[in-house]
Amino acid sequence: MFHKNIKLILAGLIIATGIWQFTESNIGNGIFLLLLSLIFIFLYFKNEFILLAFLKLRKQDFPGAQKWLAYIKNPEASLVRKQQGYFQYLHGLMLSQTNIMQAEKHFKKALELGLSMDTDKAIAKLNLAGVAMTRRRKLEATNLLNEAKKLDKQGLLKDQIKMMKEQMKKI
Repeated sequence: MFHKNIKLILAGLIIATGIWQFTESNIGNGIFLLLLSLIFIFLYFKNEFILLAFLKLRKQDFPGAQKWLAYIKNPEASLVRKQQGYFQYLHGLMLSQTNIMQAEKHFKKALELGLSMDTDKAIAKLNLAGVAMTRRRKLEATNLLNEAKKLDKQGLLKDQIKMMKEQMKKI
C-alpha cells in the first residue's frame, strides 16, 4: 500500500500531532493519535499484503495468495529484509505445488534473506531436501533434513521428515 519509508514518516507525523494535542490539553485526541501511529509502525515491520497472502494460504487458496503478492511490485525497495525473505518463502510455497525446480530458487533466497520463525526455516529446508532428493543428491538432502529436524522444536514436521528419510533409503 505505502512504501516502507512513507509508513515511518506518517507514523512520525501522527506522533508529533498527538504530542501537540497533549500540549493543547486534548488528552483523548493525543491518546487516539498515538494508538493510530502504532498501526503504521506495525505495518512497517509486517507488510499488509504478505499478511493477507498468509491468510489466503491458510485456507489453501493459492490463486488468492498469488493475487495479494502480485500487489508488491518492487520487493527490494518496498520491504524490509525479513519481509523480502517471507515474500520469497511464499512464492516458494506456491511454486512447490507446480514447479519444484523454480521453488528451490525461492526457498534458497528466503533462507538467505532470513526468516523469523524456526518452523518456517524448517519448512523451507524440508522443501529443499525434497528437491535435492529428486535430483539424486542424497548427501545434501540428508544434511537439509537434519537441519530441518533441529529447527522443528515443536515436532510439527516430524511425520514429513520421517517419510522423506524412508524415501531416501529407497534411492
